Amino acid sequence: MDTAFVSPLRLLRTTAGATASRTCTVVAKAVESCGEDCVENMSRFANLFEKDRSDAIPIRALSSNEYDEWVRSQRAGMDAWLRANRFSSKKAGSVAIVPIMGGSEGVDDGKIISEVILSTGSAKSEPWTYADLPKKLPPNTCYEVTGDFDEDALSLGWALGGYEFNKYKSQKKSSKNNTKPPTLKSWPKDRTAAAIRSTYLARDLINHPAEDMTPLQLENAIRALGDRYAARTESIIGDALLEKTFPMIHAVGRAARSAGCEPRLIDLRYNSERTELPLVTIVGKGVCYDTGGLDIKPPAGMRNMKKDMGGAATAMGLAGMIMETDPPLRVRLLIPAVENSISGEAYRPGDILQSRKGITTEIENTDAEGRLILADAIHYACEEKPDLLIDFATLTGAQRVALGVEIPGVFCSNEEDGRVLQDQSKGENDLVWQLPLHAPYRKMLDSSIADMKNCSTGGFAGAITAALYLKEFVSKPTRWIHIDHMGFNPSSKPGRPEGGEAQGMRALFKFIMHTFNV
Repeated sequence: MDTAFVSPLRLLRTTAGATASRTCTVVAKAVESCGEDCVENMSRFANLFEKDRSDAIPIRALSSNEYDEWVRSQRAGMDAWLRANRFSSKKAGSVAIVPIMGGSEGVDDGKIISEVILSTGSAKSEPWTYADLPKKLPPNTCYEVTGDFDEDALSLGWALGGYEFNKYKSQKKSSKNNTKPPTLKSWPKDRTAAAIRSTYLARDLINHPAEDMTPLQLENAIRALGDRYAARTESIIGDALLEKTFPMIHAVGRAARSAGCEPRLIDLRYNSERTELPLVTIVGKGVCYDTGGLDIKPPAGMRNMKKDMGGAATAMGLAGMIMETDPPLRVRLLIPAVENSISGEAYRPGDILQSRKGITTEIENTDAEGRLILADAIHYACEEKPDLLIDFATLTGAQRVALGVEIPGVFCSNEEDGRVLQDQSKGENDLVWQLPLHAPYRKMLDSSIADMKNCSTGGFAGAITAALYLKEFVSKPTRWIHIDHMGFNPSSKPGRPEGGEAQGMRALFKFIMHTFNV
C-alpha cells in the first residue's frame, strides 16, 4: 500500500499495534508534505514540452479563411476526407490526424502520421483553441505547430490542457503500456511559464481533499513557496491569534482542534527590505473546509467545500507569478487559514464578535464565515498602507447566480480600476466582471445590538452585501480590489478540467503589471 496516496484517517483506522505506530509516522510525514509537494510539482508541465527535437510531426494551424485556400492546393478528395473525419474549419480547436498516404514510405520507421490539421477558426489568440491537443493526439510523439498561430496562447493552452491530478488514482494513465503524453516542440515564454506554474499550483492545492490540505498543510505550501523565491514567512496560530488581536479568525476556526487544523494567519513577504518599491498586498480566503458551522450546510452544499480555500490558492498563484517574474515590486501574501467546523467550541448564530478594527459583528449565519476571517486580515493589511490591496475569496453563492461559475465578480474602491481590469481580462482569456459597491444596500447589514451583521436576512444582493461588509475594514484611501469567484470547474472543458481553477489570477497579474508599469 502506497501510504503517500491514502487518506490518513482511512489508513489509521485499519492499523493496529506496532504496525499502526510505524504507519502513523509514515502517514504523518506524507500528509505534512502535501503542501510542499504542490509547490515542488508546479513545474511538472515541463514534461509536455521538448524544445530540441528533430523528428517532430507538424501541426498545421489554419484559420477558417486559410483553410479554404489550403485545401484547394491539396490532392482531390482531401476536403471530403477531412469532413468525413469530423473536421470543421469553422470550429476552433477541431483536429484531424492525417496518416501517411500512397504506399508504405515512412511506415517502416514507425511513422504513420503525415501531419495534423488544426482549425484556429477565428480564435487563434485563445488558449482553449489548442487545449485539447494533448488529449487528442497520440502519445509518445513530439509535435510542432506551423502556420498562423499565437505562440503564448499555444503554450498556455497546451500546458493547461495537459494538466492532470491523478495523485489518488491507483492506476495512473501514463503507467499503462509505458506511455508518455504528447509533447510540443517549444518552450513557454517567461511570463507564460509563470502563469502555467501558478495555475498548476492553485489547481493542485484546491484538488487535494480537505484531510490532506488542512490549515497546517496550507501553511507548509506557503512556506515552500516562500523558500522557492527567498521570501520570508511567519504565522500566528491558535490562541496566539487572540493575543495578537485577530479575534474573528480565531472565532471561526476555534472549533477545529485536531492537530494541524488550528486556525492561523500566514504572512509571506517578498522584497520587504526594498521599501522604495510599491507594495502589493494579496489576501486569500483560506477556509480549508466549510461545514457551514452550526448553520450546517445540506449534503449537496457541503460536497465540494474542500474548494473553499480557492481564494487562498489563487492568491498564492498570483504571488507566485509576481515573484517568478520578479518585477520591481514588494509583495505581501496574507492567508487566514481555518476550518469552519462543528463542536462545543463553535461560534454561534447571535454571537457578537469583536474585530481587529474594533467593529462588532452580530452573527446572522455561521455559514457566512469567509468575510469574518478576511475582515481581520484586510484591516491588518491596511495598517501597512499598501499601494494596492487585492483579496480573492470563494465568498458567495449569489455571485454564481449573477455571473455563473466561469466569471468572477469584481468590486473595486475605484470604479475605473474595475473597468480597466475587466477590459484587460478579456485579452488574457481570464474574464472578470465588475459589480457595484452599491452603498444603499449597506443598511441590509444593520444590527440593533452591534455595529453590523455578517450577512443580510433577505435573499437579495448577497455578493454586493458581502463586498460592502469587507469594505468596512478597508482603510481609506486604500486602493482595493475584491474578487468573488467559484474557484472550481464543475465540469470539464478544453484546458479547464473538472476541479480546482485559478480564476482571475492572470487578469490580476496583467492589471498589476499595467498599473505599476513593470
